[in-house]
Amino acid sequence: VQLQASGGGLVQPGGSLTLSCAASGRTVGDYAIGWFRQDPGKERAFVAAISWSGSTTEYADSVKGRFTISRDNAKNTVNLQMNNLKPDDTALYLCAASKRLGGKAYFYDYWGKGTQVTVSS
Repeated sequence: VQLQASGGGLVQPGGSLTLSCAASGRTVGDYAIGWFRQDPGKERAFVAAISWSGSTTEYADSVKGRFTISRDNAKNTVNLQMNNLKPDDTALYLCAASKRLGGKAYFYDYWGKGTQVTVSS
């Protein structure tokens, strides 16, 4: 499975961004997709994940109520809608694929290159 994240950028506090994860591979629809974020020198932190069917989602407490994850298996795309962004949301955002839904980075077998999100006035 190959993954490519896009949609990052510079946004003011309180603003919104939508990140996209484009997936390719014969069985991409069989995988849960997760979003993680990482600051330099720190471990990857779980943000959100969605099951292969899209029926189940999980969120980190820090983003609940502000972020929404969704997927379109016909387009092999998973989106992360981020609202009411805060400076603490600044990070490199990465998407990953796993046969198992969850918030642990070691669940995920395939990782894409990230997209930078910067929240600053």
